[in-house]
Amino acid sequence: MGGMTGFLSIDLPAILAATFACLSCALVGNFLVLRRQSLMGDAVSHAVLPGIVAGFLVAGTRDTFPMLAGALVAALVAGVLIELVRRLGKVEAGAAMGVVFTGMFALGVVLIEQGAARAVDLDADCVLYGQLEAVLWFGPTDLSSLADPAVWSTLPRQVVQVAVVFFLCLALIVLFFKELRLVSFDPALADTLGIPAGLVQHGIVALTAIAAIAAFEAVGSILVIAMLICPPATARLLTDDLKAQVALSLLVGGITGVGGMSWAPSGRWPWGLRRR
Repeated sequence: MGGMTGFLSIDLPAILAATFACLSCALVGNFLVLRRQSLMGDAVSHAVLPGIVAGFLVAGTRDTFPMLAGALVAALVAGVLIELVRRLGKVEAGAAMGVVFTGMFALGVVLIEQGAARAVDLDADCVLYGQLEAVLWFGPTDLSSLADPAVWSTLPRQVVQVAVVFFLCLALIVLFFKELRLVSFDPALADTLGIPAGLVQHGIVALTAIAAIAAFEAVGSILVIAMLICPPATARLLTDDLKAQVALSLLVGGITGVGGMSWAPSGRWPWGLRRR
């Protein structure tokens, strides 16, 4: 498979998956960076393991929905536990995250070693680095075939998943931008004005969990952490205006998503040319 067909079937879906994953993580990461909770993404990516295993145990299947649902519940539980440890233990947020996500990761390993969970096939390389090379789209044969709606209905599940999550994150951030901005810069003032800072914080954790879990299958836990932190941190260095920061983080995220795939380990450019 080569030429345009190879690009449409192999390169394009991987580029789309990587780019949408980067965009959704960059959006949410802006508010983690502002709240100095950048390692929340690291905590979430480790804490979801027991949820994935629990989803398998409850459903008895490795289908995507039950395992993603379990991962989301685990991520939300981790967010609540981090806040409880921070407040009750009177420790700084980084220490609370370290305690919670290492504990939950250990719990996930224990669950894997028990009973029916032994049937779960977890490849360490896939967990760390994802499987972008497995995102294949066999519908299109040439550019003209993209005009056929039936071809788009065969778009890989991973691409649809991260695209839906990106637009969900975008819609929620646009809708609650004022509240997110106020809570990120001055949570005490937000509480005074009747905006529940704690609830907004849990919402940020939930969005982080959704973005990380959606991207997890395609790009792995290491790149999810980088996607949550690097684009918004880069944008933060370039501007002090939050709206401009969000826009710049999307630009950086889009460039890195496409650029990262351009220098894939296979040595092949997305448009089918070989690097020298």
